[in-house]
Amino acid sequence: MGTIVNLYSDKKGEIAKFLKNFYNKNIHLQNDLKWEKNFDNPIEMVDILGTYVDNNDMYKINMWISLDEDAFINVTENNADKLIRYLYERYPY
Repeated sequence: MGTIVNLYSDKKGEIAKFLKNFYNKNIHLQNDLKWEKNFDNPIEMVDILGTYVDNNDMYKINMWISLDEDAFINVTENNADKLIRYLYERYPY
């Protein structure tokens, strides 16, 4: 099992707007209020995690990540730095 990033919003279009800016291309979502991406390499999620925290005042979205099956962590300004450090410690390659 890979790691998972989930984005949630109660405002239509917010997730698409965030992803458009992150990926620098238009994103079309089937569900405007939820987005999920699986990562085979957990380190790959660091970019979107950092971008989310650096810009979370611009978007009305919430991020949850899963490193272990059925266990999700809410990403906040208070824990993002520790989560990123933990990812590099747990998955050094």
